[in-house]
Amino acid sequence: MLDKLEFLEEKYKDLNAKISDPEIISQTSKWQKYVKEHAEIEPIVQKYREYKEVSDGIEDAKEMLKDKLEDDFRDMVKEELNELQKKEETLREGMKLMLIPKDPNDDKNVIMEIRAGAGGDEAGIFAGDLFRMYSRYTERQGWKMELMSSNEQGVGGFKEIILLIKGKGAFSKLKYESGVHRVQRVPATESGGRIHTSTATVAVLPEADDIDIEVSQNDLRIDVYRSSGNGGQSVNTTDSAVRITHEPTGIVVSCQDEKSQLKNKDKAMRILKARLYDKMQAEQNAEIAQARKSQVGSGDRSAKIRTYNFQQGRITDHRINMTVYKLDSFLDGDIGEMLDALITTDQAEKLKELNG
Repeated sequence: MLDKLEFLEEKYKDLNAKISDPEIISQTSKWQKYVKEHAEIEPIVQKYREYKEVSDGIEDAKEMLKDKLEDDFRDMVKEELNELQKKEETLREGMKLMLIPKDPNDDKNVIMEIRAGAGGDEAGIFAGDLFRMYSRYTERQGWKMELMSSNEQGVGGFKEIILLIKGKGAFSKLKYESGVHRVQRVPATESGGRIHTSTATVAVLPEADDIDIEVSQNDLRIDVYRSSGNGGQSVNTTDSAVRITHEPTGIVVSCQDEKSQLKNKDKAMRILKARLYDKMQAEQNAEIAQARKSQVGSGDRSAKIRTYNFQQGRITDHRINMTVYKLDSFLDGDIGEMLDALITTDQAEKLKELNG
């Protein structure tokens, strides 16, 4: 652990020099990257420096106790040594927690994509339930939500809905929601009272900015067309809908919810950047994820993460084997307890790996 801290202190000194270098200051995006990195490691470097001071104090006290001292003075040194050793242990534990690799995306806004999975109309209705659940949670957190794109189905609910959620630490909490959500209930259309199982997939992407990813205009094909669906007559009279294709990856994003072509294009670009950034990170992290024992927060969107059982009024998260019996309030956005448990488990797993 001390080797890692020594390395971080050297890196901190190096970053100090870089952010003061006029040549780097003139390159805005590079300078911003270094400033951000500097700010991220500063707290642990300060804690490490405090730890080294305390360790030096312990060595000094031990050296003093080797000499012949008057009883009163010896007792005073012993007491101080005891206090310093307690402080050293507290600092050591604190540094361990701070050494857990911080997700660089934790403070970012979120682009959340909810899609109906298996189960026909019922899956779309469940996707709508999840949308309302996250809307209510967003309100409880004091965050803001913006609709980016939606594709409604005729009987209520959504085939797909894409949202932008803005708020401090939004990604740090919502990233654990990526995966397949399963619902077990009797649909309103089911006369025989049989329980149906349906699914919806949630993807939680960090909103990417220009520092994270650059998109060349030469790689884009942009098509405009008439909006369709429930936009109203005014939406359908102009070519306001926008489809952007990123040709190197084949990723396609369409937006038609706004009456303005410019607004639709802006929303489509933000979704595209988030998807490209997510793809880039997934490729970079593939080897790390393979080596990691913990699956919490891995963002595997093919994994079944949670079951919502209406008959029993329970929600079970399969990653941490946690069940709560408060379905109504949970679907009303009271999901904080579950998210906190996921964060705690993830931190514990990472701490175990760090110690291992």
